[in-house]
Amino acid sequence: MKRTASSGGLTLALLLVGCISPGLSARERSLAQRLEASAPGAPPEPGDDPFRGHASLERAVLIREALRRNPGRDAARSAWRAALARYPQETALEDPMLDSAIGPRSFGSGEVDTGFRIGLSQALPFPGKRGLRGEMALAEAEASSQEYAEERLRLAATASLLFDDYYLAARAIEQNVSHLALVEELSQVALARYESGSASQQDALLAEAESAELLRREVALGTSQRRAAERINTLLHRLPELPLLPPPATLAVPSETEIDAAALTQRALAERPELRAARARVAAREQAVALARREYFPDFTLSGTYDRFWQEKPLQPMLGLAVNVPLQLGRRRGALDQAHAELARARSESQRDEDGVRLAVARGVDRLREAHHLVELVRDRMLPVSRDRLAASRAAFESGQGSFLELIDAERGLRRAEFDYEEAVVTLWRRHIELDRATADIAALESGVRP
Repeated sequence: MKRTASSGGLTLALLLVGCISPGLSARERSLAQRLEASAPGAPPEPGDDPFRGHASLERAVLIREALRRNPGRDAARSAWRAALARYPQETALEDPMLDSAIGPRSFGSGEVDTGFRIGLSQALPFPGKRGLRGEMALAEAEASSQEYAEERLRLAATASLLFDDYYLAARAIEQNVSHLALVEELSQVALARYESGSASQQDALLAEAESAELLRREVALGTSQRRAAERINTLLHRLPELPLLPPPATLAVPSETEIDAAALTQRALAERPELRAARARVAAREQAVALARREYFPDFTLSGTYDRFWQEKPLQPMLGLAVNVPLQLGRRRGALDQAHAELARARSESQRDEDGVRLAVARGVDRLREAHHLVELVRDRMLPVSRDRLAASRAAFESGQGSFLELIDAERGLRRAEFDYEEAVVTLWRRHIELDRATADIAALESGVRP
């Protein structure tokens, strides 16, 4: 009776070796729930128009559709699912082994009983090994989940930046058309003065050359707008040549607000998916070091056998325990050194990424302030001066007191100033986007609006 109790206790103790802590299982369920919550909606139909019902292309709608339709998001989510699927594989016990043997000459023999043996064995790792493997798998799954979050940030920022490219090209074309009409008008004035003998032929030729330059620029700007549209369609998983709604007529200028660089840096260090993924990989490497240390301890194999080769019936049922002898110390030392080196690498990469994030936020804050000042400078000084200069040059030319060259130069100055203003507004939006990207503010990116 004592031996039976001891055997049962040993069996129970060895079976408990394979148990996984409830905390690990809870973390696995939490990751699975997050994965399920990130499931995309119904896939878009081949002919689906993502902008149906809209008169113009809107930034927020473009970002929303990019996050819904771009295959990169699905690829990142599949990588997350694949990483999470490693957990049950890493924590599962090996399949039990069933073995049997027979004594052929014992069948039908009158001298001995029928001889056969049947056994079942189960390999059990040293306590803690399965848990450490599970910790590593969950840490890698957490890193993959953060890579999914990073992909969403990247898509939102890319969509917003492409929207700016598309808008700027459209406004440049619009300005070019306006200035082409102005130059044609000035050309008629120059031609009339030439025919009346009050101006030289050089003025008319200069006007024609300026018109030709604007026509050439119109072709180049049209190509830029088509390329921006093609890139937007590709981002939305549409055919590049499909038509796209025009951008809005104007772009609101974000107001300047007080920026707390220290607070933004702290937010970035806490929220950036790349940093979270790096920290998760450090945790995985720490568990790998602990697992490499556990490899110095033996694993077990528990077996139960019913052996009819024994003629004595009390000896036929048997329990067995096998233990591997970890004598290959060189291999284990090498594995532990490798684990330590990979941990050191993961920590160094994490610190490098943190330095990069700090720099990105600091640079983003400086560039945002610079962009606000540039918008004010172009709007409040360069544009008014350029308009006044053109008006004065035109009045002087028409009164015969100014040259046509000065008039054309004034027209070019206004054209540059008008484009510089639109470019400055777009640059200001881009600086906001870059700072949102640096601080992982996905809500601000998805909203597509600024105060």
